[in-house]
Amino acid sequence: MTYTSTAIIKKEGKWFVARSLELSVTSQGKTIEEAKKNLKEAVILYLENMPNKKKELAREAPLVTSIEIVRG
Repeated sequence: MTYTSTAIIKKEGKWFVARSLELSVTSQGKTIEEAKKNLKEAVILYLENMPNKKKELAREAPLVTSIEIVRG
């Protein structure tokens, strides 16, 4: 079975920090690709220990949007 999780990757200092929005699992790497790979591994380990989360992940999809702020 395939699961999809929304990942946010943000540069923090010298590291890229990746976070799964649905699971709040976080990892990091020196590159975006490494951060993504490390996050994927962390999510796999998390789901192995939390089998009930697999069902939730399959049906939960966060709304990702942006807002515009105008400062006078």
